[in-house]
Amino acid sequence: MNELRLAVSWLTVVPVRGPDNVDRKTAGQAIALAPLVGGALGAAAAALLWVLIWAGVTAPLAGLLVVAALALITRGMHLDGLADTMDGLGSYGPPERARQIMKSGGVGPFGVVAIVFSIGIQAFSFAALAQAERWFAVILAVVVGRVAVVLACRQGIDAAPDTGFGALVAGTQSSLTVIVWATASVAAGLSVVPEYPWLGPLVVLLALTTSAVLVGHCVHRFGGLSGDILGATLEISVTLTAAALAFGA
Repeated sequence: MNELRLAVSWLTVVPVRGPDNVDRKTAGQAIALAPLVGGALGAAAAALLWVLIWAGVTAPLAGLLVVAALALITRGMHLDGLADTMDGLGSYGPPERARQIMKSGGVGPFGVVAIVFSIGIQAFSFAALAQAERWFAVILAVVVGRVAVVLACRQGIDAAPDTGFGALVAGTQSSLTVIVWATASVAAGLSVVPEYPWLGPLVVLLALTTSAVLVGHCVHRFGGLSGDILGATLEISVTLTAAALAFGA
């Protein structure tokens, strides 16, 4: 239970206290449980979306409020990681310079654009999914973002220099853990869109493949994995999954 509490404390604002001392083994086990936390967050998001629609809130506004709620319950740290990563990727110079920009605390033009598009696409996608009553698709989109984090921490991925969280979780996930979560999320996609049973698995594969490519590029560009890269990977995966699952809605 220590690992689950740690995963909850890392990924949400829920006042759950993890173990006092966290080593790489404990951190890796917590990351492996991230999709379970994603399932709880996704279920809460789908429930809130249903309540808002039932209460008469327009679908676009309901979608935006759900995205805001997810940002609130996760401290907005994933959006912050997305902004920092995009600013780093948009910079010139060696990895050291890019990492310095990411740690500066400010948000540059690339970061602003990334946040605006991520929030907007997620909000409108959730709205379309709600109108089509694809509630499980909302849950799956949130879960896939956390599965992407597990994939990003797979063995063979090194941490970026001078990064605390990256050093704690990079390379901690075994091939078995990655395969289990990837397979489970792909299988879950089969029931998301009954009219197009192929759509869900294809979308999940696309999102996870894109996240793997992004992580590989960021690790090369920045010299290793960091918490910001994990946040960017999560948000982009959620955005891609939600948008693609809204196909034909």
